Amino acid sequence: MSEVVSIVVERQILRARASERVDRDLTREVEELRRLVAEGIDPNTGRPFGGDVQAIFNVALQRNVPSQREAIFTYLGTAPYRSSVGNPDDRRLVTELRALGAVREPRRGEVQTSRTRVRYIAVPVSVGGRRRGAMVVTSDLGAEQAEVDDLIRITGAVTLAVLLLAIGVAWIVAGRVLAPLRSLTDTARSITESDLTRRLEVHGDDEIAELGHLFNAMLDRLEAAFALQREFVSDAGHELRTPITIIRGHLELLGDDPQERRETVELVSDELDRMSRFVEDLLTLAKAERSDFLRLEEVDLDLLTEELMAKASALAPRDWQLERLGAGTLRADRQRLTQAVMSLAHNAVQHTAEGAHIGLGSELEGGRARLWVRDDGPGIALADQERIFDRFAQAEVGRHDGTGLGLAIVRAIAEAHGGRVDLRSAPGEGSTFTLDLPTEPPEELDAP
Repeated sequence: MSEVVSIVVERQILRARASERVDRDLTREVEELRRLVAEGIDPNTGRPFGGDVQAIFNVALQRNVPSQREAIFTYLGTAPYRSSVGNPDDRRLVTELRALGAVREPRRGEVQTSRTRVRYIAVPVSVGGRRRGAMVVTSDLGAEQAEVDDLIRITGAVTLAVLLLAIGVAWIVAGRVLAPLRSLTDTARSITESDLTRRLEVHGDDEIAELGHLFNAMLDRLEAAFALQREFVSDAGHELRTPITIIRGHLELLGDDPQERRETVELVSDELDRMSRFVEDLLTLAKAERSDFLRLEEVDLDLLTEELMAKASALAPRDWQLERLGAGTLRADRQRLTQAVMSLAHNAVQHTAEGAHIGLGSELEGGRARLWVRDDGPGIALADQERIFDRFAQAEVGRHDGTGLGLAIVRAIAEAHGGRVDLRSAPGEGSTFTLDLPTEPPEELDAP
């Protein structure tokens, strides 16, 4: 495509240059006539022309021999006088240019004949302040442009031939180069997520062999990552089921005031149900997102925010502030949003000291609902802000210090709702985590 465009552009440039060259030649012929009239001296005799226009034309035609594509026509008054043509076929222009013999002002233009396109300049000749005749200089512009078109056709044919030859050579070479890649592709296609033990057979030491070695190294890393993930999920499930069972046993023996007991049991049971569901999600998080990951319902954003504030403020003695209360409803999973925001609140508690400010708020605007947790902790370096959302990003941390799944699950919950998690932070300036969600998840919007 680029070759075609370059040829078209080249053709336009060459035709424009041919047109400019014709104009320069015509102007030069006219300037010579004007110089002869202005001087008023016959170069053959050295005497003034006087009012003899015929003598002026005779000298002009004698001194200016036209090229094969040029012609000069002179007129006494308005009647044709003498002409000088490079191509005898140009004599037919006498009739077509006859009207130019009466020009009183210089005129430029083009005439389309049955054979070609002719460009002309017609100038009146005045002696002693009176118009005594005219001279018309023509050039075969069509022939100039046809010559350009012939050159372009030859260039296009050569370019096409070279392009076809290059395609043929490239096809042959690519076939030989890609043969090992096809073999690698077939082998790679046979490797599935349930069987990461297979490896590519690598031969030689060229670039394709290097690609095979890199692919095998990647499979080694993936296999190790999957094994680590399965081990961690198993450990996390075991560690979380034990305290859930112990807490349920103690709650069943809870006494004291009946009203207080009912409220406490209801609140803690709700949290335990959420934790149980969290454990079940951990067991499948490493494989894929489940179709029942969300249980959508109409959620009042203001009521949810107040509930989240009540639960978060009980996590630790901090300066908890309800910064904003969004009004409206959204289609969402209430427990999943609770899980995500509580995870963010717990994260803020872990990175702040007693009495530190932690803000929680919500807003609903433009079809988007936003829930955020803001703290004035140490902040997060820019290089770590994306990494901390990766699964097992903190796998090297002790089990009791953190699982490394909290922020990954927060992001999974946001993305399941068709939203995202935004982080605004800098070292020494605290952090703000924001759940940005549509009021209608994509599945709901696309439903008939």
